[in-house]
Amino acid sequence: MDRRNFTKLALSGLAFSFLADSAGRAASLGETLPSPALPPTPRPISPGSLATQPYAKLLERAKAALDQHGHMFELRDRVALADFNAPSRELRFHVVDLIGGQSSSYLVAHGRGSDPEHSGWLQTFSNEPNSLASCSGAFKTGEIYEGQHGRAMRLTGLDPQNNNAEMRAIVVHGADYVSENHIATWGKIGRSEGCFALARHMLPQFIGLLGPGRMLYADKIIGGLS
Repeated sequence: MDRRNFTKLALSGLAFSFLADSAGRAASLGETLPSPALPPTPRPISPGSLATQPYAKLLERAKAALDQHGHMFELRDRVALADFNAPSRELRFHVVDLIGGQSSSYLVAHGRGSDPEHSGWLQTFSNEPNSLASCSGAFKTGEIYEGQHGRAMRLTGLDPQNNNAEMRAIVVHGADYVSENHIATWGKIGRSEGCFALARHMLPQFIGLLGPGRMLYADKIIGGLS
């Protein structure tokens, strides 16, 4: 699958753009965001249609977590969902507009410790330091900064199963091993050390859509049950 078709698949009918406000915030901090190509005009879907999406049960769980941790969030318009029921070759990282019912979907890596055989499927979660595994639960997005992987966004774990996220430096960042070319060669993307790693060319859009102060929710619903 070539890059142009893949990017079209990732955005067509799914993307929505809120990049301007995020770019403005970054500019006020003296930062310069990369200039990704603008996504096509989004095709709104009714909020009721979210119930038919593959991530619908995960979204319900995320909404419950948003209510549980409501005092932590002033921004409740959008959430990110890492649907680890899906294999790494699929677009399983979703930014969902809870008001307009739109969403945008991306590739995302899971941790090496969560998939030691590199099957392409997340097997287990871990909150333990040095586990190199992904952890589940609700996170609050934080500071956007420049680190060893380039631009990245910090995360704070809000649940007992992910409250070591800051200590473990679990963040959202870009990685070369997350790409359509990697999938074409290996049938899956590479693994992180527990971070939510996206394709580098998609990271600016993801950060622009989600930004600091919102919820990122990650889980694998065994058997698809809520």
